[in-house]
Amino acid sequence: MFDSLIVAIGHNPEKPALFSFAERLEITRQLINEMLEVEPPDSGGGCPVRVEQYRGLTVDFAREVGAVAILRGIRNTSDVANECQIAITNRNVADVETVFIVTGEAFAYTSSSLIKQIAAFGGPVERLKNLVSPQVIERLREKLADPRSTLRGFASDQLAE
Repeated sequence: MFDSLIVAIGHNPEKPALFSFAERLEITRQLINEMLEVEPPDSGGGCPVRVEQYRGLTVDFAREVGAVAILRGIRNTSDVANECQIAITNRNVADVETVFIVTGEAFAYTSSSLIKQIAAFGGPVERLKNLVSPQVIERLREKLADPRSTLRGFASDQLAE
C-alpha cells in the first residue's frame, strides 16, 4: 500500500503515558524488527519500516517527513466517529489524508487504559499475553516491582483520598 512506513511515537496530553519515550521506542523497534525478520520488506510482502518519535501535532510531523498519508487503526465502532473527526480536521488544516485499517477481532476492545488498570490493580499480567507482546508483559512486571513506578498511580482512587 505504501513505499515506506514510519511508526511515529508521539505524546497524547489526554492520556498519561506509562512508558517513557525511550521505552516506547525500544519496545516498538524490537517488535518491528521481529516482524521484519519473519517477513522482510524485500520478500514482496511489505515495505521498509522505521520508528521515530515526535513532539507536537501528528500532522506537523507527517508534513515534516513528507508523508502522503497517516495510517490509523480502528478497533471498533466507538473509534469511527472520533477518528473521522481527526481525519477531516487533518485534511482541512494540513492537507494530509488518513487511511484507516480495521484491527483484528482479538484487539477490537483492547485499550491501553484497560491494560494499565489490569496491571495496576494486581490483575495477572501473564493473562494479557493474547492482548500485548511479551516485551510489554515483561515491562509491566518491571513497573509493578518498582515502588517509584507511575503504574501505581493508575490504581489510586482520587475520590477515596
